[in-house]
Amino acid sequence: MSERDFEHVGGDVVYDGRIVQVRADRFRYPDGEVVDREVIRHPGAVAILAVDDEHVHLVLQPREAVADPDVLEVPAGRLDKPGEPLQDCAERELAEEIGKAADHWELIRSFYAAVGVLGETVHLFFATGLRDVPFADSGENERIELVHWPLDDLEGALAATRDAKTIIALQWLIDRRRR
Repeated sequence: MSERDFEHVGGDVVYDGRIVQVRADRFRYPDGEVVDREVIRHPGAVAILAVDDEHVHLVLQPREAVADPDVLEVPAGRLDKPGEPLQDCAERELAEEIGKAADHWELIRSFYAAVGVLGETVHLFFATGLRDVPFADSGENERIELVHWPLDDLEGALAATRDAKTIIALQWLIDRRRR
């Protein structure tokens, strides 16, 4: 056991909401020290880098948590159906958010959203071979504006966002197009 290993030794649920659970947890390290950590549990999410021959398809939406009415993002959504395969969730979210389906799917990578406090894993997909489908109803009160950003200005899209999953997605696409 390394000195960085730890064991969960207890804790309490502080808040149990529709999207997240907040916990006050305790962890013991090999030297015997027990530390308290506040942890936000989240079921995880998918994010979709949807690209056609001319555009990357993004969304602009208000994000109250950061007091920003216009956050530029890749389409995304949480894993809110237990047992649903990741790609099925991504396909559903793509239809809900931008009214598209894709013929080709590639999992780019999975990553932690904010490791210091948030237990969320984001699974980022690359979707191509896009076609229009009817917008699916998410049942959410989302205020989404579609943004069809030109592929020849990916640096501009990167400069226009502060969202981590979108920065990762756009940087990946910029790197891929350079190869």
